[in-house]
Amino acid sequence: MPPEPWPTHLVNPQGLKAIYGAKPPPLTAVRLRQLTLHEDGPALTLRLDLPYPADPPRKWAAQGFNTVQTELAFTGLSALTLHGFGTEITADVTLTAAGDGVAVHVTAPGTTVEAVARTVYLAALRAYAQE
Repeated sequence: MPPEPWPTHLVNPQGLKAIYGAKPPPLTAVRLRQLTLHEDGPALTLRLDLPYPADPPRKWAAQGFNTVQTELAFTGLSALTLHGFGTEITADVTLTAAGDGVAVHVTAPGTTVEAVARTVYLAALRAYAQE
């Protein structure tokens, strides 16, 4: 059985569906811009660049945007492992069911992040012009 699409694990996938429709982009070879740990929750936030949608909102197209950026927030962390880190990280990210929560795996050359959280939600979704 193929894995469920990653947005099915989000508490609030509506914004993502509004931008990408029924076919959200895979989280493969995405740019990891930021990884933040918060004591509240405790929580983990990943800021990622996603491919630009084929049919973007008119406002984004008018402003010349070419990259979508999202923040995925993982709350109620029960496990976290981080091995290595660097700059300009292009990673594969997977979300899978883990008991009553969600597991996230980030893999890139020299970097691995694994975490288990109670919930994951879309904390931000915006676009910008990448040079």
